[in-house]
Amino acid sequence: MKVAIFGGSFDPVHLGHVEVVKKALENLDVDKIIIMPNYLNPLKHKFAAPPEIRIKWLKKVFEKFPKVEVSDFEIKQNRPVYSIETVKTFKPAYFIIGSDNLKTLDKWKDIDKLLNLTEFVVATREGVDNSLLKKYNIKKVLKVDIPISSTQIRNGRFEYLPKEIEKEIKEYYNGKKSSKNS
Repeated sequence: MKVAIFGGSFDPVHLGHVEVVKKALENLDVDKIIIMPNYLNPLKHKFAAPPEIRIKWLKKVFEKFPKVEVSDFEIKQNRPVYSIETVKTFKPAYFIIGSDNLKTLDKWKDIDKLLNLTEFVVATREGVDNSLLKKYNIKKVLKVDIPISSTQIRNGRFEYLPKEIEKEIKEYYNGKKSSKNS
């Protein structure tokens, strides 16, 4: 079975992520896409929404996608998990990342091994640094024209939210803001 993994924090999931999955299903020859939310990105120190909420949101959003599975593999580790561990476990043909991750690939654990074990696919929303694509020999790019990031949503820009979880996301992040202000 030919698999692609789409990893990330998904804090929160938004329509840009949904579009990445749709484009991957259209453009990659795969039997399944595994969405892999992390417990905590190894390059970050905290998350906004806890892993159990993020995975619940992802499952609601992708439950009607027949070739998509949301995995709790990294979350169940209850610690930051390096992509090399996930790739060695699942052996995907493709590993999909957002273009914002390109500039930090040099900090990823065992990046050279990782690049030899799977083919990286970059999803981009505002162009991509071609010199970095060349540096890492990345040939596949998914152009996603949805101008939103999870950071913008966490900061109160409640646009491009999946209908299935729009209310929950607004309540969750509005609640976080009001608890900071009190």
